[in-house]
This record gives sequence, structure tokens and C-alpha cells, in this order.
Amino acid sequence: MSDRFLCRWNFPHCLGAIDGRHCPIIQPNYMGSQYFNYKQFFSLVLLAIVDADYKFLYVDIGAQGSISDGGVYNQCSVKRDLDSGALNVPHPRPLPGIGRTMKTAFVFVADDAFALSNTLMKPFPGKLDEDSPKRYFNARLSRARTRVENVLVS
Repeated sequence: MSDRFLCRWNFPHCLGAIDGRHCPIIQPNYMGSQYFNYKQFFSLVLLAIVDADYKFLYVDIGAQGSISDGGVYNQCSVKRDLDSGALNVPHPRPLPGIGRTMKTAFVFVADDAFALSNTLMKPFPGKLDEDSPKRYFNARLSRARTRVENVLVS
């Protein structure tokens, strides 16, 4: 899977792109504001992980709209399995390229709604200088992350 992200989207050691989408619903009876989201409508959150070819690897549906994407991720089974080591994630190894020796973890890519972790990569915050390595990294990460955004919009 990571080979496909490298080949197609120029982002090495990527296992998938993760994001959430608020799916509009009619306000459930007797639920108050639990399903009311920051976008000012009632919703369920669909959390998805997709591969480099836009195929779903994981979907979690039904979290209350008032919970952020990162909050849904923190409660989902994929995070529990990643934290416990139950998923078959490859061990860190050097990035592709001649002369590289530092071992680097395999990660999922996400947006700012998620917390940075050993298995979750997100963009550097703020406005970055045009020639900054951080800005270059953000562009690469965005290209890989867009896979999940494109699937969830359609």
C-alpha cells in the first residue's frame, strides 16, 4: 500500500489517508444538541481511511455531529488497534533513496483536525515561507491526503 502512495502521490511510508465528513440528518427526538455540529446543522460523522487508489480501507459511521473528526478517530477501533499493535503495520525502515539510513515510521495522513502521533502525520501549522522545507512537506502531504477528501465529497 505504501508503495502505491509513493508511486502515485509521491509520499513515502503512507498507509492511508484519513478524514471525517458530516452527513446531514434530521434532528433526532430528545437528543438536544448532541448531533448539532460546528457547521450549524445536525449530522452524523463518517470517518474514512482510503488507499492511494481511492478505495475504502475503513469506515466508522454514526458518531454524533458535535464530536470533531479527531475525537471520532480517538474513539474508533482503528486507533485502538494501532495503539495496541494489533494492526499489521510494517516496522520503521529508511525512506526510499540512496544513502538513507534513518528508520522512519509508516503513517496515515490527516488534516489539522487530528492530533499528531507516531502513526498519524498532519501538516505543519501556519503560514510558511515559499522555499521552506516545511511548506514542501505540506504540499506532499496534501497531495496524499486529498485522496480521502475526493472520495468523501463525491
